[in-house]
Amino acid sequence: MRTVPSSPLTPNSSSAARFATRTWLFDLDNTLHNASAHIFPHIGRSMRDYISRHLDLDEAEATQLRQQYWKRYGATLLGLMRHHDIDPKHFLHHTHQFQDLASMVVAERGLKAMLKRLPGRKIIFSNAPLVYTKAILAITGVRNCFDAVYSVERLRFKPKPEKRGFLHLLRTEGLDPRSCIMIEDTLPNLKTAKRLGMKTVWVSSCMRKPPYADIRVGSVLDLPQRLGQI
Repeated sequence: MRTVPSSPLTPNSSSAARFATRTWLFDLDNTLHNASAHIFPHIGRSMRDYISRHLDLDEAEATQLRQQYWKRYGATLLGLMRHHDIDPKHFLHHTHQFQDLASMVVAERGLKAMLKRLPGRKIIFSNAPLVYTKAILAITGVRNCFDAVYSVERLRFKPKPEKRGFLHLLRTEGLDPRSCIMIEDTLPNLKTAKRLGMKTVWVSSCMRKPPYADIRVGSVLDLPQRLGQI
């Protein structure tokens, strides 16, 4: 795992007490670690090859279809299931193979310390498959920081931004969306969360902030010192 420097974490006591009864719903990729550097390009090529092979398309056509479904549904998998009867377990297995995943993970130092200091329950809410999700959490050393893990399988293959995946998690955990805070890098997912009544945190280096993001942070490590603004 490659690490980048972290910043100081100093949540104040009054904010910590106020958030003790809240539940944090954390996305995984590009929220808790930088997947764009090495992992996403690899998965993109794997998805392209899978689509090309199983739908008898050339590489350019497969790439176009992958991107089209991601833009339309928020997840390539959903488009393949709806329009091509692709088995989701088979697709996820073959598109998330890595020779040395640990060497591809880029995470900030201080991630575990931040999560430990952040008050309230914490749940992983990811469109990624379970085996991959568990591997990332183990590599980054933060698995024990979370009370539950919801991968795409546990969402019954109703990935974000679909409302059904959100509602399944809320029902299963017995959560009121108004007590939840969603931390995400993907705006359509935050839009669904906001419509359900959640507080929302956008992890992005972009300076603009849409109305359905309560705050924007450049790094997830900034959360403790921004509690008062949520």
